[in-house]
Amino acid sequence: MSPKPQISFEYFPPKTEAGREKLLRETTPALNELGPEFFSCTYGAGGSTRANTFGIVSSIQEEGIAVAPHLSFGGDDAETIGELVDRYVALGINRLVALRGDMPSGIGGAAQLVYANELVAFVRERSGDHFTIAVAAYPEIHPQAGSYESDVRFLKAKFDAGADMAITQYFYNIEAYFYFLDQCAAAGIDKPIFAGVMPITNYENLARFSKNCGAELPRWICQRLEGYAGDRDSIRKFGVEVVTQLCQTLLDNGCPGIHFYTMNQVEPTRSIYQNLGIA
Repeated sequence: MSPKPQISFEYFPPKTEAGREKLLRETTPALNELGPEFFSCTYGAGGSTRANTFGIVSSIQEEGIAVAPHLSFGGDDAETIGELVDRYVALGINRLVALRGDMPSGIGGAAQLVYANELVAFVRERSGDHFTIAVAAYPEIHPQAGSYESDVRFLKAKFDAGADMAITQYFYNIEAYFYFLDQCAAAGIDKPIFAGVMPITNYENLARFSKNCGAELPRWICQRLEGYAGDRDSIRKFGVEVVTQLCQTLLDNGCPGIHFYTMNQVEPTRSIYQNLGIA
C-alpha cells in the first residue's frame, strides 16, 4: 500500500479583525478535520504583513496545529529576520517556508535582494536543524528566470543550502510538473517537490493572479470559464471537477502530495479533498 500523500493548506493574513476571527474560529477547524500535515501563512512584500502573519501563526500553533510561516528578507535586515526566527523557535514552530519574496513598493534598489538560498543558509546557521524548511519551485519557470536551466539550478542551490522540500507555484498543465521533476532529477535534486494547486472559484481573479505569477491557464479552461458568463455556481462546479482530476492524476503518477492555495476558504478545497478519497 502506498503511503498517504502529504496534504497542506495555505492562508494569507486577513486585513480585518472579522476576517481573522473567521479564519481562526471557522475555516481552520473545518480544514483541520481533513488531517493536513500543516497549514502555511504568507508574508507580504518586504514583510508588510509580518505582524499579521506572526499573529495568525501563533494562534494556530496555540491550538496544537502544525503551522509553517512564510519568511523572506524583503527590505528587512538580518537582525530583524533573526529575531523573528528566534521567536518562532521559542513558540515551538518547527516549519518554515523560505522565499526570496518581493521588495516593498518605494524601496526600489535601495536594499539588496536576498535570495531564497541565502535565507535558507541564514536560518540553518541561526537555528541548525530545528526547522523543516520548504522553498518555492516553478514548473512553468519563474517569470524573472533567465532560462529554464538556470531556474532549476536556483532550486538546487536552495536544497544545497539546507532546504528539505519544495512547493510549486500552482499550475494546470500537468505535463509541465512531471517534465520539471525529470529535469530536477537530472540536475541531482532528490528532495520531494509537492504540487501547489489553486482551486478555481473566480475566473477574473484567477486570470489576474496567473498573469502576475507566470502560471499558464490552458486555453480550453479559459474558454469553458468564459462560457459560464459569471455564473459563479457553474464556475465552482467546473473548477472542482477540473482540479479534482488534476490532483488525482498527480497522485496516481507519484506526486508526493498537494499544497492547496485555499484563498482562506473552506470550499472548494474540502470538496476536492473529499473527491480524492484520501483517508
